[in-house]
Amino acid sequence: MEGGNKKRYNTNTQIVMNDMDEQPSMARSGIKSQRRLTLWLSSIDEAKLAMELNNTEPLTAVSAQAAAVLLLLLLLLRFARATTMAGDRKSVLLSKLPSPPLRLPVIGHMHLVGSLPHVSLRDLAVKHGPDLMLLRLGSIPTLVVSSPRAAEAVLRTHDLAFASRPRAMIPDIITYGATDSCYGPYGDHFRKVRKAVTVHLLNSHKVQAYRPAREEEVRLVIAKLRDAAAGAAAPVDMSELLHSFANDLICRAVSGKFFREEGRNKLFRELIDTNASLLGGFNLEDYFPSLARTKLLSKVICARAMGVRRRWDQLLDKLIDDHATRLVRRHDQDQDDDDDAQQQQDSDFIDILLYHQEEYGFTRDNIKAILVDMFEAGTDTSYLVLESAMVELMRKPHLLAKLQDEVRRVVPKGQEIVNEDNIVDMVYLKAVIKETLRLHPPAPLYIPHLSREDCSINGYMIPTGTRVFVNAWALGRDANFWDMPDEFLPERFMDFNIDFKGHDFHFLPFGSGRRMCPGIHSATVTLEIMLANLMYCFNWKLPAGMKEEDIDMTEVFGLTVHQKEKLFLVPQAA
Repeated sequence: MEGGNKKRYNTNTQIVMNDMDEQPSMARSGIKSQRRLTLWLSSIDEAKLAMELNNTEPLTAVSAQAAAVLLLLLLLLRFARATTMAGDRKSVLLSKLPSPPLRLPVIGHMHLVGSLPHVSLRDLAVKHGPDLMLLRLGSIPTLVVSSPRAAEAVLRTHDLAFASRPRAMIPDIITYGATDSCYGPYGDHFRKVRKAVTVHLLNSHKVQAYRPAREEEVRLVIAKLRDAAAGAAAPVDMSELLHSFANDLICRAVSGKFFREEGRNKLFRELIDTNASLLGGFNLEDYFPSLARTKLLSKVICARAMGVRRRWDQLLDKLIDDHATRLVRRHDQDQDDDDDAQQQQDSDFIDILLYHQEEYGFTRDNIKAILVDMFEAGTDTSYLVLESAMVELMRKPHLLAKLQDEVRRVVPKGQEIVNEDNIVDMVYLKAVIKETLRLHPPAPLYIPHLSREDCSINGYMIPTGTRVFVNAWALGRDANFWDMPDEFLPERFMDFNIDFKGHDFHFLPFGSGRRMCPGIHSATVTLEIMLANLMYCFNWKLPAGMKEEDIDMTEVFGLTVHQKEKLFLVPQAA
């Protein structure tokens, strides 16, 4: 017999070393306990447990408790088997990366991540891995990128290697099988979606074509504020006003100028907010995928997401049907080239996607996935940056006055509102927006990347299938590059040329590489036109009795980061 001196184990009871053994600092007692747990769980016959759970006899109180215990054992068994990785090549490679100590059984480093993960991860990186740092978030090894050097390696040098996304049940449901451009894995379909979005929906010509719609929506906001200013000087909920503006603008771009009919804009807003809470909340599968995919838990986890998607289906199917009928009617009419060109210019996103559907081979669900992306990204980015800009300006009245002086100097006297032609010469306005994006990127942690192949970064071999977080918030507050990184100083962007188009890795609010946000131009124009008009048309005061230092800067983390407290201001006609 081979290996006669070696003890043989039945395959059902073989001890598998837990990956915690890679951490030499872990107490031996904890390691031994983990081994004993794994040995005991591995000795359980999963088939017998499953048979017990499938017993259809009526449950008594005692048998219900027993069934619950059996279910827990089955879940723990699957978890233990899924997370044991001793001797695995991936674990060996990852074990060489810098990593914080105090990794706990089962949860890993999750206890080190606070309510603001981007801040916690930056602080951990400073101590344990300024460029790259490995965390175990539950059972998932996660690489955290916190320096411009490492970000450039991931997003430019090895962009293709890190261009994919991890799959998860909730994003898959909401994005119609991950067929969108945000959560979809890298491949042929992703490239088609990306091309359709950048070439047909968000190109510079199309963004310019939406100018009348943007200016009309801005006029509506200004009219509401003028009504408020003419009244009893009551504070206005600027957070709500700016949120509605961003939502209405993207609704109009996606579905046309009649989006307010039947309260569709409010329904879109509700669904967008629900998506954000589902995608940005705590999802068990992100940390313990083997547990989350058991039948019982997967039903619980997916139930709400399926309900939300059904509501999206009802709304989007009706809109798509209406647009398809209109396109057929246009096609049947005898039109000259000028009429056709005008209609192309007036087309919304749904019109355009239907027009090119056959060219790209999109199904209806593919179109709906793209539309959901547009709603989500288009609303949050604009409103959150505008809100943060107003918060920072109200905290520093001298900067507010400086921006107002520039805007009012550039706009011809007597002009009712700022138009997009005026903005070209507003240098300080652009600096204010850049500084706001640096301090308050709407998505401080990018949606995780997933490595598609092995690659070397900063001397470390990163194996295929590694999940990667890029901390954009940390890049924008790197004290080695930015003077007074936590201060709001728009003047810093007057002194040197740095942009947010993905080339300067100290400043990446919209990302870089193949996964870069395709809506940068549209977002920038929207931010500039709205902020310029707020500065031009009104003087701003805090509510009575409130001082600059009383503004609450507490943030709440989710799919995006937003201010905990709403911003209330008193507008006064300029």
